[in-house]
Amino acid sequence: MSKPARVTSAGVPFETTVHVRDHCLCLAAQRAARMLARRFDEALRPVGMTSGQFSLLMSLNQPRPPSIGAVAGLLAMDRTTLTANLKPLARRGLVTTTIDPDDRRGRLISLTKAGRTVLRSAVPIWRRIHREIDRQLSPEGGKSLRGGLRALS
Repeated sequence: MSKPARVTSAGVPFETTVHVRDHCLCLAAQRAARMLARRFDEALRPVGMTSGQFSLLMSLNQPRPPSIGAVAGLLAMDRTTLTANLKPLARRGLVTTTIDPDDRRGRLISLTKAGRTVLRSAVPIWRRIHREIDRQLSPEGGKSLRGGLRALS
């Protein structure tokens, strides 16, 4: 006779909780993202930015200023969130927003000279942390992980 499933106060068997913990891609990705973000945030602290700000500034490092919509799409965030994330960078003088001359309703985002300088100082830190993380993975593991994440996004 099989043992009855232990049921939690939520009414879901505990075994289901264990299964989700061990198999849920969303949970695994969230946990890994938080851990990576903390590691990069700590490393980037000396240049006064977070991992999210680094990604945002790097997304602006283009030959021509991108639109808010293009940056939001690249970073997989909505325009409202992007606008909120741009405000502290604009207050620090790292980015500027201008009217798109081709579509006066649109806005273009540019790195300022100060933004390019802080980004330049952050890149070696980013490279160092990536080397450390890549050493934790097999050579094929990092490539496979990046490919899998790109496929999902």
